[in-house]
Amino acid sequence: MPTRRQIMQAAAALAGAALVRAPEARAATQLEDAIAEKTRGAAVERGRVTLGIPQIAENGLSVFTTVSVESPMTAQDHVKAIHIFSEKNPIAHIASFRLGARAGRAKVSTNIRLAASQRVTAIAEMSDGRFYSDERNVVVTIAACIDGG
Repeated sequence: MPTRRQIMQAAAALAGAALVRAPEARAATQLEDAIAEKTRGAAVERGRVTLGIPQIAENGLSVFTTVSVESPMTAQDHVKAIHIFSEKNPIAHIASFRLGARAGRAKVSTNIRLAASQRVTAIAEMSDGRFYSDERNVVVTIAACIDGG
């Protein structure tokens, strides 16, 4: 028959195992949750989006990024928003840009911070409710976001 001490140790071990997950699993879950929040659970298709970001970023504090989307940008068919996500930053959702038919071109450029080498994802929200994406792996030599913010 197990002693009280053995039962308490087993319970503590189970509780600890439930709380501790691999950092990669946490990062993937955080990324998936952030994307699901923006897409409201809709399916995301590959294509129509081009994410321009260097494969090697010498400094994660400022990584020049461009996202362009193939779209006629008419009142009936245009890009409503472009969202950028990161896999390993403390906050997965980096930025959102709202566009309309009068924007003329579906293209945005910005500098982003990257905490470590990781996958960056760009998602375009279309006027018909569909979502398209592109992603790139970026190697960061000097990390940013090391303070958790």
